[in-house]
Amino acid sequence: MEIERKYLLSSPPPGYDSHPYHEIEQAYLCTEPVVRIRREDDSCYLTYKSKGLLAREEYNLPLTQEAYDHLLPKADGMVLTKRRYRIPLEGTALTVELDVFSGAYEGLLLAEVEFETKEEAQRFQPPSWLGTDVTFSGEYQNSRLALRPQL
Repeated sequence: MEIERKYLLSSPPPGYDSHPYHEIEQAYLCTEPVVRIRREDDSCYLTYKSKGLLAREEYNLPLTQEAYDHLLPKADGMVLTKRRYRIPLEGTALTVELDVFSGAYEGLLLAEVEFETKEEAQRFQPPSWLGTDVTFSGEYQNSRLALRPQL
């Protein structure tokens, strides 16, 4: 089960680029249900996600680079590219995953915070730099971004 809150940032927090990051490329074979392929650094995955905004089922299966390359041309919409920074939230055991998009969504900044329970997610008080909570709009789900023209 994936339980997360999502935020739209107008600017990145100071020092964000000093944190570890992953280079990500992902595309969608289907959006209802979500079936995604992703290359993260040198690893590739196929992911299934059920419907939902705050919480949903998520399953990841490893793919070879050859399988990823075979599936990529079959994707719907555009391929999303981003750099994901992992920023620890001071005073907590939580980590912010800050996505800095490139390509068609150059400059878009989205952050996600994952939780163990729905109650923990609902009680979460974000620091002000996290910006606007877009968890329940669904507008900024990557599967939706891939299917529409840039914002």
